[in-house]
Amino acid sequence: MGETFSPQALLERKACWAGSRRLLVACSGGLDSSVLLHALHALRDEIDAVIEAVHVHHGLHSQADDWLSHCRTQCKDLQISLHDCHINASPAPGESPEAAARKARYAAIATMMDARTCLLTAQHRDDQAETLLLQLMRGAGPRGLAAMPVRTRFAGGWHARPLLDFGREALRDWAVAQGLSWVEDPTNQDKRFDRNFVRHHVLPRLRERWPGAGATLARAAGHQAGCQRLLDELAAQDLEVMADQRLRLDIGALKALSRDRQRNLLRYWLDRQGFRPPGQARLDALIDGFCHSGGDATPRVVWDDVEVRRHQGRLYAMALLSPPPGGRYDWDPGNIPVIDVPGWRLRAEPVIGAGVSAVRGSLQVGFRQGGERCRPAPGAPTRELKKLLQEAGVPAWERERMPLIFSHGKLAAVPGYWVCEDCRAGAGEPGFVIRAAPTEPDHD
Repeated sequence: MGETFSPQALLERKACWAGSRRLLVACSGGLDSSVLLHALHALRDEIDAVIEAVHVHHGLHSQADDWLSHCRTQCKDLQISLHDCHINASPAPGESPEAAARKARYAAIATMMDARTCLLTAQHRDDQAETLLLQLMRGAGPRGLAAMPVRTRFAGGWHARPLLDFGREALRDWAVAQGLSWVEDPTNQDKRFDRNFVRHHVLPRLRERWPGAGATLARAAGHQAGCQRLLDELAAQDLEVMADQRLRLDIGALKALSRDRQRNLLRYWLDRQGFRPPGQARLDALIDGFCHSGGDATPRVVWDDVEVRRHQGRLYAMALLSPPPGGRYDWDPGNIPVIDVPGWRLRAEPVIGAGVSAVRGSLQVGFRQGGERCRPAPGAPTRELKKLLQEAGVPAWERERMPLIFSHGKLAAVPGYWVCEDCRAGAGEPGFVIRAAPTEPDHD
């Protein structure tokens, strides 16, 4: 790839936003995003998509209002719509300011995304080289060393980085030639931040010895991305034969793999479910705890907001479970067919001669407190719900959190399993079939 930047050179990378009808340019007011915004504007007649911009006001710097004003002027001159949003990017205890700002920024932008939108950000080849060096110092594997992908899924749409083939100086040369103006963030000179230290101290020394260090490091990141794709292909093949439709992983099959292949599969398995995999030490603890402990043991491995458990020879990954909800929620399914309770959405479908009897009036939704009993079929004995759930193979942690339907204080139904006979609609009598679906946890 050549060093020279131009709008036509950018157009050659249009595959990274292919299929999107709306391009949302992340605009900070700095050099890189200004180049991207102006180059796209120059290509407006050749791009089959609406070009818009978004500026995130972090509220962390005294000049933040001036940066927003600059972006507004810039977009007004280009006749490009600008969305601006103010966020609180203060870091949590132990969190780096850079990570907190990045997390809050992308969370704000995610609210503006849909399936037809591609977010364009202006990271370039030197940013890629810096990211690779930072990941090396963190001891990252191929996924981390692949640095930043050109295109990835984001918030239902896409996130693309079309400038990754161009160096910072090439972008600056074009900006100067076009007479562009931009703002400078003074914190970019603060060498207390790891990225700035790499940018101002490490990379310049590397270039003294190897002038093409930036391009070489970016190319190395590309090689690592290729390696990671191969690893993902292998993991996908393993997952296909080792997991069921709910992505519960067969422990016996997992044991048969080498340790490296176990790690690779588990990382992929967790990522597929939206969970951030743990570091290698925690991953090895997970493997040892689940593959080599006794069959009667109930190990549990936790990190961040994720936990992994074992039940009947399979691994389950889930968001960190909160304590079981208490209390009950009144529900009149005849007038309100859908109700949301913690972790669940319940829907009542009217039927005749089946389900929970509609003539019993309003119902309540609650959770296990212990002692609930049910007669699950005509002629069957009344039994403890705990025993019924155990025999049905429901994991212990799910038993405590699955919604139950009550009528006049008595257990009436366990959605997806049983309607208790005392509360079942008789022949010709109106009733409700009640279905429950877990609400999706947020893994961001």
